[in-house]
Amino acid sequence: MVEHNGLDIMCLNKYCHSSSSSSSSEQEKKIFTKLKLSLSGDYPKKNAEILSGQYGANLLLIGAALMLAIANHGPSVQEEHLLSFVTGLMILQLIWMMWYILVRDRRKNTRTERDVHATTCWIRGGLTLLALLSLIMDAFRIGYYVGYQSCVSAVLGVYPVIHATHTIAQVYFLWFHIKDVIKSFETFERFGVIHAVFTNLLLWSNGVMSEAEHFLNNHMRRLSALGYKNLTIDHSEPSCNCTTSTCAMFSSTLSYLYPFNIEYHIFVSAMLFVMWKNIGRTIDLSSNQKRLTTKTQGLTLGPILGLLALASTIGILVVYITNVEQSLQTRQSAISMFYIYGIVMLVFMCSAGASGLLIYRADHMPLDTSKNPSRQLDTELLFGSSVGSWLMSWCSIVAVVGTNSSPPYRWTNLIYSLLIVLEKYVQNLFIIESLYRQQEGGKREDPELPAAPKIFSVTSSLAPPYNGIINRAYDTPDRTCVTMENENEENGQVYSCPRKPSEVPLPVGNKIVEAPNVKRQILKNIAVFLIMCNISLWILPAFGCRPQYDNGLEQETYGFSIWTTVLNFAVPLNLFYRMHAVASLFEVFRRV
Repeated sequence: MVEHNGLDIMCLNKYCHSSSSSSSSEQEKKIFTKLKLSLSGDYPKKNAEILSGQYGANLLLIGAALMLAIANHGPSVQEEHLLSFVTGLMILQLIWMMWYILVRDRRKNTRTERDVHATTCWIRGGLTLLALLSLIMDAFRIGYYVGYQSCVSAVLGVYPVIHATHTIAQVYFLWFHIKDVIKSFETFERFGVIHAVFTNLLLWSNGVMSEAEHFLNNHMRRLSALGYKNLTIDHSEPSCNCTTSTCAMFSSTLSYLYPFNIEYHIFVSAMLFVMWKNIGRTIDLSSNQKRLTTKTQGLTLGPILGLLALASTIGILVVYITNVEQSLQTRQSAISMFYIYGIVMLVFMCSAGASGLLIYRADHMPLDTSKNPSRQLDTELLFGSSVGSWLMSWCSIVAVVGTNSSPPYRWTNLIYSLLIVLEKYVQNLFIIESLYRQQEGGKREDPELPAAPKIFSVTSSLAPPYNGIINRAYDTPDRTCVTMENENEENGQVYSCPRKPSEVPLPVGNKIVEAPNVKRQILKNIAVFLIMCNISLWILPAFGCRPQYDNGLEQETYGFSIWTTVLNFAVPLNLFYRMHAVASLFEVFRRV
């Protein structure tokens, strides 16, 4: 009997062991199945991102190879080959945008998710203004081609026509579809969007190369006038005579429109890159909201100082361009004037940014950690574009310390370069901390998004009408309380109900008086002042005020070819940094 019971217990233990092992194996199978499903679900998305990214990078590298060959001025590769390649890319982008718009029009009844942080109306308005200036540039190119059509390639006439069509269609796309979160045909759309991103990057690179070549030729022309020999100036004029009297005017005006065309394409590529990152993304509705309209009360000192900086910038630009090609003493005076102006401007900018950071340190607000591809890209672009001016500044510092010559602007150049490094440190910190701070006050949804239903609201419009017994005390407690007070007063009793404190400011006449927030007013003035200063520092190099070409200190240390290469890399990044800082600071102004 004992043995039998022992056998029963052994059998029972064996059975229990087999059941536990089978249950653990089933759990392992379930875990493996979930992991397999998650990987199989993520792999198409990751593969599409990697494949489309490599496709776009190779498009840009093909264009870069063509541009390097053209820069050598050899007979094998001409400008017409690059323009033909870029024209083909623009035609492909036009076909994709037309297909995308037609598909969206057919699905009007389907709700499309939108990322309200992707862009704002004022950014699209600014890009529209830059696009109009690009269209003027295309018109001048067409006029230039008409004057020389007997001896130049037809590509020079086709390119501006396609570019103008591309610009108009792209502006329409930016206004009505740039916020879309694509959830259908994701793989195909990734290739379409990344094609548009790198097409605009290639157009930006082509504009940068043309602008750099123009300034380099002007610089060598000034050096030749000062007595320097063995300088080869490239003359790219056609071999025939112009049939109209406006060819020279068209050619000279193009150089002043290059900066606007360059900024247009780089900003469009950044916005399209955000759209590419949003493909297949699940939008968090709690963070996909915007603040109420920004108020401008209390703006006095910031705009006044900003306009003063802008007016002085225009004066410095005119004086510099006028005097830099004069005698040696006049030229040195113009360069010294630029550095003194820059030192004063940068000191004020550093002080303003540091004041904003101190206000943020005194006001302990948590950071906003929600996912926002647009904000993340803004941060990365600020740091990435700062590298150009930092490289240029440190090269100037090394040249000033190591040179044997002592022009009158030697030490002002050193102070200016150090302040450039410090100013970007402080401004980047101020912008990033402003963008990542949680916003105070209420939020509202973007007007372009449909209103979310108030599911848990008693007063929801979606709730069906109720015809049964209604608890009026719950429905309108204030009205019930007032009724009870009146009844008790009639009976000679005193009864007081608790009153809710009013959350709405008391009206005076037709206006609502709100207590002014001094910190917000100071931050708004700082943001406006920094916006105007960054516009000023963009205007100077964009329209020809580049003392790095003219002071001779860096060229003496690094040599003509090396220093020219550094400037060709750093100056476009610096221009983009200033314009991108303006956009970011305007967003800071709206968030404060």
